[in-house]
Amino acid sequence: MPRTPPQSSAPSSPLVLLSLVVLIGLNLRPFLTGPGPLIARIEADTGLGYGGIAMLTLLPMLLMGLGAFLVPGLQARIGTRRGMLWALVLLLLGSLLRLWSAGGFSLILTAALCGAGVAFIQAAFPGIIKQGFPHKVAAVTGLYSAMIMGGGAVGAQLTPVLAHGGQDWRFALAWLALPTAAALLLAWRVLADGRTARPDKALVSRLLHRPRSWQLMACFGLVNGGYSSMVAWLAPYMQGRGWGIAQSGSLVAIMAVAQAVAALVLPILASRSHDRRPWLYLTLAMQAAGFCGLAFLPGTMPLLWIALGGAGLGGCFSLSLVTALDHLPRPEEAGALAALMQGGGFLIAGLAPLAMAFLHSWSGSFVEGWLMHLTWVAIAALIATRFDPAGYAAAMGADDRPGIGTDRPLRSTGG
Repeated sequence: MPRTPPQSSAPSSPLVLLSLVVLIGLNLRPFLTGPGPLIARIEADTGLGYGGIAMLTLLPMLLMGLGAFLVPGLQARIGTRRGMLWALVLLLLGSLLRLWSAGGFSLILTAALCGAGVAFIQAAFPGIIKQGFPHKVAAVTGLYSAMIMGGGAVGAQLTPVLAHGGQDWRFALAWLALPTAAALLLAWRVLADGRTARPDKALVSRLLHRPRSWQLMACFGLVNGGYSSMVAWLAPYMQGRGWGIAQSGSLVAIMAVAQAVAALVLPILASRSHDRRPWLYLTLAMQAAGFCGLAFLPGTMPLLWIALGGAGLGGCFSLSLVTALDHLPRPEEAGALAALMQGGGFLIAGLAPLAMAFLHSWSGSFVEGWLMHLTWVAIAALIATRFDPAGYAAAMGADDRPGIGTDRPLRSTGG
């Protein structure tokens, strides 16, 4: 790791920080979406069955979940900047080492490396956004979420193209190290300029005593379970219906593009009101329509169902982040809450591809899995009814527990 340059008292310009938001976001999903269209080749070369293939999504999701509980304490110990740089190194190594993955076990280990890196980044970055753009949280969070989904589209679209061009699937997955290296270099320069706040070491414990934290986790997890299942099984589902590898990869890319557009646009529209629930309900309705279409009418307008489901998933992802950040005024506390929401959420979401694999083994079809996600969407809608902004302060215990939800001066560090 390069030595830390001297810290500047002047923060980076908003445009430079926005560039970091874009580049970081683009790197957080291709390692998950890239293998989907290549599953048949990976299975043939490595001997992984559907359960093993599911681990390529399940294990990173679990690490993202578990890591989010640990990241605020790790931030307090080593600093946000240093943690971000090492996390990007892990993501870079996880992608690059896929070039030498000789079997299924080594491929799963690379997924674990990538998941560990992304775990820290996803937990820490929303707080960086709130601190860097305190008056434009919704819009910048929307941009960040859109880039996450856009990166997923790039991974799904380019890996089958690269594999088809005379290269094997290992090369097609390992190229993702290049944009990660670019993100690492930019983060090394940009995060060296500003001063990033560290959360209180005891903050996670205090937040976990709040039922609202668990409600946010459950809602986020039920929704993102749909995303992880779409990434893992949409391409094999459509290939089973006669679609080719490149065509099914394009479908995953279409889903990700729809996610990116909704993730960018809906938070901007929702910023006109402090109550995000009507927009959350809209995204859940779109997801429900998408899962119904995939289950019952997959041969009729499949692009519509995939685009609807993708838009619902992407919009709900970004609005969920905004909703979590809305709950607390201080960036490091709001960031820690968003980290916990993602942590618990990804533990739930990571189980979804495995659940679909079991349902497929039992029934011989993916239809039951899409219906499972339809049920999850309904439960998430019920939980979302509780996210009334008028009750945020009471829900987070701002008036009876010191250190949460107050506007004390930030304790900053160069990290």
